[in-house]
Amino acid sequence: MIPLFKVFMNPKIEDYIVPVLKSGFISQGSQVEKFEEKLKDYFNYPYILTLNSATSGLTLALKMANLPKNSEVLICPLTCFATTSAILANNLNIKWVDIDPETCNINLEDLKNKITTNTRSICFVHWGGNPVDMDKLNSIKQYTLDKFGFEIKIIEDCAHSFGAKYKDKKIGTFGNYSIFSLQAIKHLTTGDGGLIFLPNKEEYERAKLLRWFGISREKRKDLRLEEDISESGFKYHMNDVNASIGLANLPFVEENLSVMRRNCQIYNSCLDIDIINMNDNSACWLYTIKVKQKEKFIEYMKSNGVSVSQVHQRNDGNSCVEKFKTTLPILDQIEKEIVCIPCGWWLTFEDIEKIINLINEFR
Repeated sequence: MIPLFKVFMNPKIEDYIVPVLKSGFISQGSQVEKFEEKLKDYFNYPYILTLNSATSGLTLALKMANLPKNSEVLICPLTCFATTSAILANNLNIKWVDIDPETCNINLEDLKNKITTNTRSICFVHWGGNPVDMDKLNSIKQYTLDKFGFEIKIIEDCAHSFGAKYKDKKIGTFGNYSIFSLQAIKHLTTGDGGLIFLPNKEEYERAKLLRWFGISREKRKDLRLEEDISESGFKYHMNDVNASIGLANLPFVEENLSVMRRNCQIYNSCLDIDIINMNDNSACWLYTIKVKQKEKFIEYMKSNGVSVSQVHQRNDGNSCVEKFKTTLPILDQIEKEIVCIPCGWWLTFEDIEKIINLINEFR
C-alpha cells in the first residue's frame, strides 16, 4: 500500500537520542533550549517556544488572548478537532465560517460578513500547507478595528504548514499567535510536540511561564521550590527526549519539502481532474482533489494499493458543538468531493506514475 502519511526519522537518530536517554536528565533542559535556538534561526523569528503538542499551543494561545467572557471565535470546521477543542477548553463561543472552494481554506468574504461586536478572535488552519491570503486577512483585521473599535486576535493553526511561505515570508512569522504541530506524521516530528510563535517579547515571556504551571525556571529558589506564581499555567512544556528527535530531523526538512513540492508540481501537470489550488510556496502536506463519486473513488484507490482520505472530518457535525450549528453551503457541497492523495517525500516516480494513471483512468 502506498501510504498517505509516513513518519520521517533521521537514519542516525540513535546518535542524538541515546546520549540524552543515558544522561540522567530527560525533562526540559539543554536540548530543548538548543532546539528552540535552531528553530529561531530557521524561521528568522525570535519568539518561538516548544510545547508538548499543537493542541496545547492552541489552548494556550486562546488563554493568552485574554478574550472577554462569551466572546465568539470565528473558525472554519474543516480542520483537525484540536482547533475546535481549544476554543471549547477556554469556554468561548464558536461561529462557523464557510470554506473557500478553490483552496479549502477559511472563506475570507464569509469571515468578514460574520464579524460582530462579540467577535474577538479568528482561528484558522492553512489547509494542506497552502497559506491563507495574509494581506486580505490583515485588511479584515483593520476593518474590524475601524468599525468596532477593537483589535481582533488572530490564531494561525499551522499544523500543515511547516516551511510554507506567503510572499517569501515564512508562515508563522506574521506577528500572530501561530501554532505548529510536531506530531509523528508532520514535516518535522519530535515524536510528538508543538510550537507556539508569539507576537512580541512580552507575550513570549508570559508564554514561557504559562507552559510550565506559571513557574519561572530561572528564578526558582532551588530545584523544587519556586517563587510566587502570579498567573496559573499548564504542564505544556517539551522535554529533552522530544527535542533531541527534533534536532536530528530538522536538517532534513528543506530537502523533504522540495521533494513534496516537486511531487505536487507533477500532479498539477499530469492529473486530468479538478484540484484544490496550491501555490509554489505551499508546504504541500496535503494534495487535495475533487471527485464526483467520492466513496467509490476511495475504495477504488485502496483496492489498487493507494491510501487516500479526506483526512479531517468537518468539526461542526459533532454533538458537543451542536448549539453552534449553522448553514455552510460551500462546505456542504465541497465535502462531498474532496479527497487527499499521497504527495510525500517517500514517493518514488513509479508511485507517482501509478497514482496519476489510476486517477486519470477512474470513471
